[in-house]
Amino acid sequence: MRLVRLSLALALAVSSARAMDHNYQTAGPAPGSIRFKWISGSICAATNRDPRIQIITYNEDTYLLRENIAIHYDAPFTYLLMGNEGALLIDTGATPDAEYYPLRSTVDAILKRWGDLRGKQNIPLTVVLTSPEYLSQNQGYQQFLKRPNTKLVPLDLAGMKAFYGLSDSWPAGTGRIDLGGRVIAVIPTPGAHKDGVTFYDAYNGFLHTGHFLFPGRIMISNDKDYVESIGRLQAFAKEHPVKWVMGGQIDMKFLPGVEYMRLIRYKPDERVLQMDASLIDEAMATATRLLGKAEVAVRPDFVMRNRVGPDERPASRPKDLPRIPDMPRLR
Repeated sequence: MRLVRLSLALALAVSSARAMDHNYQTAGPAPGSIRFKWISGSICAATNRDPRIQIITYNEDTYLLRENIAIHYDAPFTYLLMGNEGALLIDTGATPDAEYYPLRSTVDAILKRWGDLRGKQNIPLTVVLTSPEYLSQNQGYQQFLKRPNTKLVPLDLAGMKAFYGLSDSWPAGTGRIDLGGRVIAVIPTPGAHKDGVTFYDAYNGFLHTGHFLFPGRIMISNDKDYVESIGRLQAFAKEHPVKWVMGGQIDMKFLPGVEYMRLIRYKPDERVLQMDASLIDEAMATATRLLGKAEVAVRPDFVMRNRVGPDERPASRPKDLPRIPDMPRLR
């Protein structure tokens, strides 16, 4: 009788563990919420007492993390996605020192709590970057180098291509990362950086674009590559539902076409992070117009710079944008 009870208990435990698996095949984007205001930073960074990392639960399997503006003026975003067989960390922030930017311990704590709820332990983690060469996204990478049960995308271009299975097709083709029922597509998007990639999460309908397309200062390094990459995103978005484009940082104010100056550590009037999928088309139109030109193009949701420096100002405010008086005061 005791053996029968033990067998029954084990069977129930196995059944319960299986019940903890989630079905990531949905008819549309999974529900989630980003209805809040991001922490604004401080005029004096030394007096800031906000959390080093702001953590937002978009839904039970998706976390949005943002580095405190007082630690780094770009205040980059990191995304943590969970599946039935592993987790994915997209980008790693702008600060390597765990004392000032405790990314690894934060990720470990989230995974531990999530695993306890799902009956899972020692969850495998894959760490990827929207651009291994972009400093505001790759500096926390080294915090994960000796982490057990962790795979990290190589930082060199050839190694990165091989990691995603794109060595023979780059910049065409699409890679994939399977987290266990939740498959992330990897789309090559060089143009802002030669090693740029975009991650598509079908579960949420998110395109994670990093520094390639975001509400801010888009710096084109190769305009031909950029236009071709935007074209790939356009084609992809026609075949796959995109709820939002989720970039790597915010430089824009809520006022259309107005950006914060670089190095600012207090941003009380930021635009929201999420971008409508229609802005892919606007980015294509803007980048196409900039081909071969040294120019700054101001749009309501981003400012695109081609063959100029990051502090280059536009010659004039476009006529199709609302008139903003006293522009110098809004910088």
